[in-house]
Amino acid sequence: MKDSLFEPDRESDFDQLKEKVLSCSRCDLSHTRNNVIFGEGNRDAAIMIIGEGPGRDEDLQGRPFVGKSGQLLDRILEACGFTRQKHVFISNIVKCRPPDNRVPTPAEAEMCMPWLLNQIELIDPGIIILLGSTALKFMAGSDYRITRDRGQWISCQGRLTMPVYHPAALLRDPSLKRDTWEDFKKIVWKYRETYDQKHHSAHV
Repeated sequence: MKDSLFEPDRESDFDQLKEKVLSCSRCDLSHTRNNVIFGEGNRDAAIMIIGEGPGRDEDLQGRPFVGKSGQLLDRILEACGFTRQKHVFISNIVKCRPPDNRVPTPAEAEMCMPWLLNQIELIDPGIIILLGSTALKFMAGSDYRITRDRGQWISCQGRLTMPVYHPAALLRDPSLKRDTWEDFKKIVWKYRETYDQKHHSAHV
């Protein structure tokens, strides 16, 4: 359980972190972005979802996962009984959109990762979900493979972590949806075991 005695300081630190991230110019992505995508959700979330980076829709709207991939992610979360407002906080490896939605370079990720690690420290999630190969590579290491390691509990930053396919991959190849749903069912079971035995999902 998180100690409520420290909530005021955590709120202040979180706001300070957000202010710093929104004005970041550490790498060249700052020159081509429209918006910095800090993240969205419950600052005290039990689950943190980490993707690759913002796309076109996210860059324009200033929010994470609002395009087609985000809409699919929201449907998956809804089926699990999770909401952005209560259960999860969503962020990315990089906070600015790489041009043409390309994969972030190692240098870009290296510049941005301290912001993400600071977010993890402040939010203090018990469960991390890594969406896709890029998030898995930069969070867990280059030895991991999403096709091999998805659906398996691993440890990142000392926390239970589940790699799953990125929603964009499901849009490209709908046959991956079955495996992804099985992975998210494990996350629901772990959430019930760890946080709320009565957590309701109509599908799990």
